[in-house]
Amino acid sequence: MIVEYIRYRVPEARGEELEDAYRHAAASLEASPHCQRYELSRCIDEPGVSVVRIEWDSAEGHMSRFRSSPEFRAFFEAVRPFADEIEEMRHYEVKLAG
Repeated sequence: MIVEYIRYRVPEARGEELEDAYRHAAASLEASPHCQRYELSRCIDEPGVSVVRIEWDSAEGHMSRFRSSPEFRAFFEAVRPFADEIEEMRHYEVKLAG
């Protein structure tokens, strides 16, 4: 399993729009056999910052299979208005979990 973190910095007034975009994108994540879990969190200390956390079955499942699927096209279309607000997008390998 790998975890993808996407950190957005959006004007606080557009926070609800980002959440709505991910509500639409969620259908694509749920339809993918490679996505195991996802969440969107908004920072309490800095409300203009949000983090999306997506658990994928593998790097290949995400980078090759999901990204070449119709689900990805629908996912990206939903979140595209916020692509320029991405501060960081990284993949991590889970080493310890409780």
